[in-house]
Amino acid sequence: MNLQSLGKLAKEASYELAITDSKTKNAALEAIAVALEANQDKIVSANQEDIQAGKKAGLTEALLDRLLLDEERLAGVVSDLRSVIKLDDPVGEEFDGKLLENGLKLCKRRVPIGVIGVIYEARPNVTIDIAVLSLKTGNACILRGGKETIRSNIVLVEVIQGALKSVGLPTTSVQYINSTDRALVGELLKMDQYVDMIIPRGNAGLQKFCKENSTIPVIVGGIGVCHLFADKSVDQEKALAIIANAKVQRPTVCNALETLLVHQDIADKFLPKLYAHLAPMGVTLIAEEKAKAILGDNATLAEAGDFSREWLCLNLGVKVVADFNEAVAHIRDHSSGHSDGILTNDFTIANKFINVVNSAAVYINASTRFTDGSQFGLGAEVAVSTQKLHARGPMGLQELTTYKWIGIGENLVRP
Repeated sequence: MNLQSLGKLAKEASYELAITDSKTKNAALEAIAVALEANQDKIVSANQEDIQAGKKAGLTEALLDRLLLDEERLAGVVSDLRSVIKLDDPVGEEFDGKLLENGLKLCKRRVPIGVIGVIYEARPNVTIDIAVLSLKTGNACILRGGKETIRSNIVLVEVIQGALKSVGLPTTSVQYINSTDRALVGELLKMDQYVDMIIPRGNAGLQKFCKENSTIPVIVGGIGVCHLFADKSVDQEKALAIIANAKVQRPTVCNALETLLVHQDIADKFLPKLYAHLAPMGVTLIAEEKAKAILGDNATLAEAGDFSREWLCLNLGVKVVADFNEAVAHIRDHSSGHSDGILTNDFTIANKFINVVNSAAVYINASTRFTDGSQFGLGAEVAVSTQKLHARGPMGLQELTTYKWIGIGENLVRP
């Protein structure tokens, strides 16, 4: 496979997309939605082939869950796609306008980034999300999914490209690297002549590799060691419902809860309630010594490194902390910077938590499962960034743009 050719075609497509009006881009997205619905059986069939191959290869239940794209999930993706159509197109928006003393009218205007390369694992819905958000913002994209999703992704990209052709946009706006050769990832990371941004979505090893080997700006994220701190003033019954939602609703995703910190003043009463509430749901509590002493045989003693693990299953780390400061110190040491929250009725403490916990999303009395492009009203997301530049948290439309300075003068020269 000649990646240089893919890069050149993507760059040329990005020039056309950058001047495509919102009406045409939205028509393309609707055409994709219709095509996905029309090709549902073909997509689901290809995904089932990936699922069966994954089972034979010994993929974990967490990975198989991420890999699954059945009728229900495909319908959800299409619904999110149509939500993106309804959102305002950020391209062309002007802001920070001002008239300078020298007579220059100055503003910033949002423009597409150009070509976005995304390297991801397991989740075929990502293929659709990235293509849709890229197209809406006038960007071309080059996609490289994992070998475990190759059948699903090839069909999805064929469907997307067919829809683009039907509305007169270049099919090369969305391209897929259909080879599983890992050397191609390293090659993609060096294609700064054509690619403007790299987004890796996968395990920590993939993200580290991309950061260390790319000559293109990289946005990392999607590793979710997420925490909730049950403060001593918490409403315990309401807290149990939030914790269960954060852990159990979908434990294989990056915004699922991995560690619960419990104030020592309520631990003796709260931890038995926690076990009674979560055990019927299949949750295994992984407890440090203080929590283990209270829970006894109802918990497994934590081992070294357990509190830095992204479990992606129904294991929940539990730790008793002396106070607010110990809870924050633990989060600083072990959080991936994705989503962390506090459960409390003391809003002085809550505001202090917001100020001192430096994660992409911080919650008061809410589940970490809300860190999601759809839940945030973004329609979908390209990734959840855990870094501070250029984007942070769920990356929607605005995060796939940059800006240029526009200066307007009346035959103006600098004195």
